[in-house]
Amino acid sequence: MMRALASLTFLAALSVPAIAQTPTPTPTPTPKFEAADVHISPYRTFPYKGGGWLHGDRYILHQATMLDLISTAYGVDETIVQGGPIWLETDRFDVIAKAPPTTSKSDIKLMLQALLAERFHLVVHTGSKPMPAYMLLVAKDKPKFSTSDGTAAASCRYQAPQTPGPSPNITFACHNTTMATLAQKLRDWPTAGYIAYPVIDATNLKDSYDFDIKWTYFGALQQAGADAITIFNALQNELGLKLDLQTAPRSVLIVDSVDQTPTPNVAGLEKILPPPPPPQFDVATIKPATPDAPSHATITSSQVDVRGLPLKFLITFAWDLNPNNSEVLVGAPKWLDSDRFDILAKVAEDPPIPGQTGGQMDTEDLRPMIRALLIDRFQIKAHTEDRPITAYTLIAVNPRLKKADPLSRTHCTEGPGPDGKDPRTTNPMLNRLLTCQNMTMAQIGDELQRSANGYIYSTVKDGTGIKGSFDFTLSFSSADKVQASTAPTTPSANSASDPSGALSLFDAVNRQLGLKLEKEKRSLPVLVIDHIEEKPTDN
Repeated sequence: MMRALASLTFLAALSVPAIAQTPTPTPTPTPKFEAADVHISPYRTFPYKGGGWLHGDRYILHQATMLDLISTAYGVDETIVQGGPIWLETDRFDVIAKAPPTTSKSDIKLMLQALLAERFHLVVHTGSKPMPAYMLLVAKDKPKFSTSDGTAAASCRYQAPQTPGPSPNITFACHNTTMATLAQKLRDWPTAGYIAYPVIDATNLKDSYDFDIKWTYFGALQQAGADAITIFNALQNELGLKLDLQTAPRSVLIVDSVDQTPTPNVAGLEKILPPPPPPQFDVATIKPATPDAPSHATITSSQVDVRGLPLKFLITFAWDLNPNNSEVLVGAPKWLDSDRFDILAKVAEDPPIPGQTGGQMDTEDLRPMIRALLIDRFQIKAHTEDRPITAYTLIAVNPRLKKADPLSRTHCTEGPGPDGKDPRTTNPMLNRLLTCQNMTMAQIGDELQRSANGYIYSTVKDGTGIKGSFDFTLSFSSADKVQASTAPTTPSANSASDPSGALSLFDAVNRQLGLKLEKEKRSLPVLVIDHIEEKPTDN
């Protein structure tokens, strides 16, 4: 809940003789972290926020934008945070802070608020603005789930598919779960393409409940065909609930000012906040996967359970490489793609602290842990060097770009823009829709690497010579749809749209933006495998 930012004081003038008055209580000081290391995050191929909970006496946030930091500190959905400078959603920071292990979640938020005010000079205030949001309501019939008996821990867990091969559907089993929690989960779960706005619980159901919910990934609707289940249908048919998109004045948090560069860390911080030892697994087992078993991975705060994943994927994750780019892994034997493994690895878990719940293991810790495990068990020897590999340069042909408001925040989201037009609803083959705001040509190149999996594997070089920032939407088909509808080859810059309705990224960029992605060879870092054993050492 948002902490109140203003209070009302009443004064009264008395025309009576002065009397002894109760002393005004001393205000409780705002809790603060004992120490904090704040710095710009290192570059990551696919950056996203990690951490956000207290682990022992350390509170850690990795790869967090200022928008992430503000929404976390004030406990609000990111869409509620309005205003602020253009970099609010692009610049990323790491925060490593010290606090007593028993610190409550509410005090952690206050500590983060104090840190943002002190280190970034953040100033915010509450206001009101018409905002779209989904209301979670009970449908015409009664809810189709039972009240929990309270014996099970509150949880919503992913259920792995029971049949071999990839599944277009995703299932969660929830126990002892409130409707308010479900509303939040609908934003946290893989619902991209369906839900682009906050979900607010308006069911008036106050108990905790047990239920399962299954729906089809947005990008797999065509694959599922008649068996496809949208998240909206799943809620109504399986749970007796519905989502109603409404626009009304809502409370928002407005960013008045914030510094792009944090103040320096205090001198001698390494003594107050010494770095922890390198993270490592306490115990791990590796064995060949069962043939034809479905692939999946479950990660908790203390355990990694990987089933049926090829070693190549695990290596690209551990070394922060693009898993779709075969050129960034040199000297890799063919069996890296075909041999699949199960890995169960655990770390020692801290004793539970009342009121504290851990989250998923942080990716910034998980990468070096997986890397060290693979090096040890498969006797890997590798090094990084620059080699010429396939890359792209963005050039101008007949630019069709809308000039951006230079004060608007830079961002790219999956889904329709302010006009609400969504070509995915009429042509499922156009299953990708990027809506971008206030982006330079260089930023567009960075975004294509992150968003156009299967097409672009490295940062696109800007060769347009175009200055300024722009707003645009880009509608195209994912690489797998273009491959399936044309030929079983990797899409190229010359691949054309198909009668099936598929449209390659390259054609979309050309037709919709008036730009062209030109293929070339450019010297970029690759990982060279010098030695690797096909069988892991014994458990």
